[in-house]
Amino acid sequence: MAKITKVIGRQVFDSRGNPTIEVEIFSGKHFASAICPSGASTGSFEAFEKRDKNNKKYLGKSVIKPVQIINHLISKKLKNLNVHDQIKIDNILIRLDGTKQKKKLGANTILAVSMAVKKLSAKISNKPLYKTFFISKNFQLPYPLMNIINGGAHANNGLRIQEFMIRPDSAKSFSEAIRMCFIVINNLKKLLKQNNLSTSVGDEGGFAPMISDNEKALKLIIKSIKMSNLVNGKDISICLDVAANELYYKKKYSVHSKKFISVDNTIIKYLELIKRYKIKSIEDPFAENDWLSWNKLMKLNQLKTQIVGDDLYVTNLERLKIGFLNQSSNAILIKLNQIGTVTETLEVIKFAQLIGFNTIISHRSGESEDTFIADLAVGTNSNQIKTGSLCRSERVSKYNQLLRIAEDIKIKNNINKLNVK
Repeated sequence: MAKITKVIGRQVFDSRGNPTIEVEIFSGKHFASAICPSGASTGSFEAFEKRDKNNKKYLGKSVIKPVQIINHLISKKLKNLNVHDQIKIDNILIRLDGTKQKKKLGANTILAVSMAVKKLSAKISNKPLYKTFFISKNFQLPYPLMNIINGGAHANNGLRIQEFMIRPDSAKSFSEAIRMCFIVINNLKKLLKQNNLSTSVGDEGGFAPMISDNEKALKLIIKSIKMSNLVNGKDISICLDVAANELYYKKKYSVHSKKFISVDNTIIKYLELIKRYKIKSIEDPFAENDWLSWNKLMKLNQLKTQIVGDDLYVTNLERLKIGFLNQSSNAILIKLNQIGTVTETLEVIKFAQLIGFNTIISHRSGESEDTFIADLAVGTNSNQIKTGSLCRSERVSKYNQLLRIAEDIKIKNNINKLNVK
């Protein structure tokens, strides 16, 4: 039995320059580390992120108390436990917290430990991390949902929609998928310069030009796809993250302009965008508690566009079950820190796939060099991954890890199947 001998927590910094938690776990001469991510656009049902709100030295954003919890309380509780018993360890952490949204210890505190345990178990087993989840053969790589224009809470440019992404649908391998995205991104950069628009980037590496018209952004993307000798809607598909929680007020939405309009008119606009620009995926088109509107859009979704729940589900099994019964969506975004443990995350992925949902493994806007989610996507047979643009090392590190995994798999046509048109 590989016993846990030591647990060390420390404060480090994420890609937005904010404090976050790193944990190292030891078993004899072996050790592994993990860094917890953090979100900017968050759902109110997410597990709680614990910070030192009264610590003015770090503007209330430090994680010194959570680190102390790890180094004193959690370290003692996990000492001498079998590092391979992930479920038992995660359940101990859940019980130690004892609250529904992990408000006592903090989901960030717990998750950094949970991820480090998983990594150490893989290391001691002499297995790549991707081979230690719940599939054991026929590994395939996910399609990237690559962010190329940032808006909303991830930029300061006036765009209502938070993320404009591309998905290389005709790619047969992960390396080809990345190449296709690379070409489109570089052509988009040329277009932005030609239009005297900034090529500076947002939190997730996508360009953040000073434009406020969603359709202008979409037209620029379509032109860049054409410049790349690719076909929109066939080779490359446009995907959106609306983040509608930020655009909701008194049962109305301001997704398509600053003016708030009714749900029915918002849906009409969505359907127009889907048809006009061949949109293949829309994430969070409505607010997290507006179940009726989600259902309305799904019923009118004749083109079978992928409708993704993020803030709606917050990687929470109970909310996913409600959404399934309500026919709210056909896909779920998976974020480890929304729920707080590896075990709970895997439970949600398994159930989502059981009911026929696409599972999309996702980063957060506050990321690090940790590549855990790349292995998670492959090891759970999730057919898409959302981890930013080909820019900023905390985003590119995940793509580079996926390229290494693709090499390890040794299959020519190694990319997963899309269960959407």
